Amino acid sequence: MLFKMLMPDGPALRDTSPMAVNFGPTAADYGRYRAGFPQRFFKRLFAESWVSPDHAVLDLGTGTGTIARGLALRGCQVTGLDSEHHLLTEAARLDREAATGVTYVEGRAEDTGLASRSFDVVTAGQCWHWFDRPKAAAEVARVLKPGGRLIIAHFDWLPLNHNVVAMTENLVARHNPEWHLGNNSGIYPAFLADVGEGGFVGVETFSFDVDVSYTHEAWRGRIRASAGVGASLPADAVMRFDTELAAALSAGWPVEPLVVPHRVWTLKAELPA
Repeated sequence: MLFKMLMPDGPALRDTSPMAVNFGPTAADYGRYRAGFPQRFFKRLFAESWVSPDHAVLDLGTGTGTIARGLALRGCQVTGLDSEHHLLTEAARLDREAATGVTYVEGRAEDTGLASRSFDVVTAGQCWHWFDRPKAAAEVARVLKPGGRLIIAHFDWLPLNHNVVAMTENLVARHNPEWHLGNNSGIYPAFLADVGEGGFVGVETFSFDVDVSYTHEAWRGRIRASAGVGASLPADAVMRFDTELAAALSAGWPVEPLVVPHRVWTLKAELPA
């Protein structure tokens, strides 16, 4: 499925390019190298009572199912929805290995085709910015039960003090001038307006920083599976980028593993009862 970058309405959503993004070709790297949300994220959701083990959950833009599996392992009945069938195939494979029993369906966040008032919680991890957000908010309100919750979350690397992230983002920008998602703080104030204008109440947020370790191979795979590289460049351009990134890592960051700072940012909003 192809996506177009949406118009900006905040510092974290400033891209105005027409870059088409298709994560299908990245499915293998996506499943292997894109680290899912840390365990601390899931523990916080349950500690805050935003999610409970008996909840029916719809995970929008599920990708390879990292949030879906994390919630299913904690007792939730989870449906993962995505518009890219290659990602869903990879998600189903990983789900079989984990034996979590997530149900995966192909569909769009703006028009899921699922029954009204059928979910206690809807989650959207690393994906809300790809949607037509007003339409997605309306669809979430339709499929949620009264009093149900929408949880939007991001898990972003942080370009700090000329670190390996900053180097990598500069390299992505040189190879793909249409990519403008770098230098991100990992905070998404525009999403607060989305849920408010969508009629949701009881808005709360939390965030925390965490370091993630990568080998050179894993970091290269993670970047190949990103929007600015494998999801938008042709295969030969991806190979050229990967070769240059490998050389830059060997020259500037020879010690493994790389320690990469990340930020988890999470928003909860409730549908009025």
